[in-house]
Amino acid sequence: MGDPMITYILIVITVLVSLAGFQQQDVINKAIFYPVVMRERNEWWRFITAGFIHGNIPHLAFNMITLYFFGRMVEPLFHELYGSPLVYPFFYIAALVVSSIPSYIKHKDNSYYSALGASGAVSAVLFTTILIDPWMTLRLQFFIPIPAIVFGVGYLVYSNYMSKRGDDHIGHDAHLWGAIFGLLFPLVSRPFLLSHFLEQLKNPRFLS
Repeated sequence: MGDPMITYILIVITVLVSLAGFQQQDVINKAIFYPVVMRERNEWWRFITAGFIHGNIPHLAFNMITLYFFGRMVEPLFHELYGSPLVYPFFYIAALVVSSIPSYIKHKDNSYYSALGASGAVSAVLFTTILIDPWMTLRLQFFIPIPAIVFGVGYLVYSNYMSKRGDDHIGHDAHLWGAIFGLLFPLVSRPFLLSHFLEQLKNPRFLS
């Protein structure tokens, strides 16, 4: 099915840019998702660049570890489904943009709102994995076994809670919309995956 080289490249670029942002505030200022500035200055690239910077090391580590584990499954799967290595990076970048559009609409006049992080795209990758293999065993905190679909629901509940708090500049709204995109993109383009998902749900194999 091929090596997940693009996933590794995305991780390396994100880590390097994020580390640069930790050292130089100017990197953050130029890349962060800031709807008011985007509207006033037409700086639409921030839809994408905000996905390559992070608020702190734990935020970066969580997103990149998640991308590492699930991107390695989704990238070769997309190559097999679509016959091209370009669909996966398109999917990832599109997820960054699409997952942030609702936040842009909601906050385009709010000068106090900004957000950063790869959460929208990572959430899309995660939920595509759940679509393909909902009973995959994940290891919460690296040792607590949990089905992927249960983790996904909990992930969205947590994101909704943190979004309502809105005090950490992390794009929690993007988690929800990234998840939706991660489900709809493969379902719309490859409708047979719906029957595959439903069949998987009917046959739990957690820790089997």
